[in-house]
Amino acid sequence: MNVRTKEKIARIILWTAASITVGFLFLIIGYIFKEGIGMISLEFLLDKPRKMGAQGGIFPSIVGTLYLIAATLLFAVPIGVGAAVYLNEYTREGKIIQLIRFGTEALAGIPSIIFGLFGFAFFVILLKPVTGGWSILSGSLTGAVMVLPTIVRTSEEALKTVPQSYREGSLALGASRWQTISRVVLPAAIPGVLTGIILAIGRVVGETAALLLTLGGTLLLPHSVFDGARTMSMHLYMVAMETGAMDMAFGTGVVLIVTIFIINTAAGILRKKLELTSGRR
Repeated sequence: MNVRTKEKIARIILWTAASITVGFLFLIIGYIFKEGIGMISLEFLLDKPRKMGAQGGIFPSIVGTLYLIAATLLFAVPIGVGAAVYLNEYTREGKIIQLIRFGTEALAGIPSIIFGLFGFAFFVILLKPVTGGWSILSGSLTGAVMVLPTIVRTSEEALKTVPQSYREGSLALGASRWQTISRVVLPAAIPGVLTGIILAIGRVVGETAALLLTLGGTLLLPHSVFDGARTMSMHLYMVAMETGAMDMAFGTGVVLIVTIFIINTAAGILRKKLELTSGRR
């Protein structure tokens, strides 16, 4: 068997695998839209739920989801990107750094329910006077701990892609190390950092187990981070399991998919603009 034949076989196998993956994705999304698109209306989007979510709308869940995303990123992004900058720019390879990286990778593989149990014990019970118990603050802190490994690793890899000549040129012109990092390295690495943030948003939006133990799951409209809430993923799960109202669950699924699509599309457009800007520099 010659090299060209092997390449053709490999290409066919990879194309088949990709087609199957995309096919299943469209099959799942198509089925959810088929079952839930009939529920979508202004009343469904802007009304409050009734009868434990079996009737009414999902407006509090939409607000709770947006609250949770914003609060989680507020905690996770500065810490995650800061840790990545320290590991990549201020330290040298050694046993301690290898241990930190191993711990980061180990945290990324821990089941989310373990994070939920930690968040319940630490943020909900121990820090109740500060977080308010079951609240958006407790849920977002738990979510931040959960997505930190993703942000740290992706940000670190993004920083590694910045050519060393950028740093050397900046330092040669008299800039300090921090000026080099903040004005040269980070702007060039922002598109990659943004990729990690997109992945973090996806995990937070789709999370259920950890938030059941920390967010509270109330159907009331949250007014601050100290109030309990329910995300769309939680609402979908609880409505399907507790009330059996599958039409409401599928309708929530449609809104959730569209929300993720909008967020990812907006982030992708922003990333391309940042790539063009960094390329012009």
